[in-house]
Amino acid sequence: MTGMAAIAPNGVGVDDYWDATLSGRSGIYPISGFDATSYPVRVAGEVPDFDAGRHLPPRLLTQTDRMTRYALAAADWAVADAEVPPDVDGEFGVLTAAAAGGFEFGQRELEKLWGQGPDRVSAYQSFAWFYAVNTGQISIRHGLRGTGSVLVAGQAGGLDAIAEAARMLRRGTTTLVLTGGFEASVCPWGLVACATTGTMSTEPDPRWAYLPFDERASGAVPGEGGALLVLEDAVAAARRGAPRVHGRIAGHAATFDPPPGSTREPGLARAVRAALRDADLPVGAIDAVFADAAGTPDRDRAEVDALREVFGPRGVPVTAPKSMTGRLDSGSGPLDVVAALLSLRDGVLPPTIGTRRAPDELDLVLDEPRGLPLRAVLVLAREPGGFNSALVVTA
Repeated sequence: MTGMAAIAPNGVGVDDYWDATLSGRSGIYPISGFDATSYPVRVAGEVPDFDAGRHLPPRLLTQTDRMTRYALAAADWAVADAEVPPDVDGEFGVLTAAAAGGFEFGQRELEKLWGQGPDRVSAYQSFAWFYAVNTGQISIRHGLRGTGSVLVAGQAGGLDAIAEAARMLRRGTTTLVLTGGFEASVCPWGLVACATTGTMSTEPDPRWAYLPFDERASGAVPGEGGALLVLEDAVAAARRGAPRVHGRIAGHAATFDPPPGSTREPGLARAVRAALRDADLPVGAIDAVFADAAGTPDRDRAEVDALREVFGPRGVPVTAPKSMTGRLDSGSGPLDVVAALLSLRDGVLPPTIGTRRAPDELDLVLDEPRGLPLRAVLVLAREPGGFNSALVVTA
């Protein structure tokens, strides 16, 4: 990984995000983008300080949803961070993840359809809502002609996209890939959709709405934002003189949970073990875990059980920086990977905020950052319905 960029509710840009995350500064507040007082979910992680007009030309603003504007700006920053030359030798691909698509754009155009008539609907509605639009718009803006694709696996999709980008490099399909995920579905239509899942907190006080692993946990809160990474073949990166290497994707695995009511075990522990095998690392080599942190009692319990099964009780430090951003669907995994890379660089784990009473068998980093030597970390992501993804990141 030679380039990275992040946009989150508690920080726009990698440096601002990391400063806020180490400080325990939350980006979760009462929803301000529209009047949410009549909705069961009233708080979210919204990106407050992003002026798309400063980063993108007007022609792109008229044809894109907020999630695509975030993705386009982040793509510019990640490519600049990697210092990829315009005439880079080899194919440059794009592989992103999405879960909701351009919800806000779609809502606006449906309002025009029913309120003003079909002739008022934007022609850009044909693709601005679509899951693959970020891949397409990034490819066009940067003239990238390598492999292009999109993965749709909910919260797990962002990690799956990064892992598939690494596999593309190993297969020799391409020499560089821009990968990650972004979401921006905090709008009336998006809020109605996520509120029906039964996994969202209805607590109106943002301080107590999202408490992963706490005995008071009542659900998660939605968020927007995400991250993009430049992945490239190590030999090719050395040949072109890449100025920095943020870290390495060492292993990955994805599993499905059994159907509800089955007596079979959930698939998260199996995903962790398979990711460690893919990375050729023993259990003891993992120095920390960036948790999925669902924020519901049953799913948090399942994650604690999986970690205890693989690592033993309090066998590895665990953190959940998404406690400061909310759950960003496919943007959460890539944002956690950025946090993991920065943790590896600085030798420090960010805290989990809000949570006070975590299970005794979980060594959860609370209140303050924890400094410790880090060489390999595990990033987890799950989606209700059965998706599990585990990614091993090394220094």
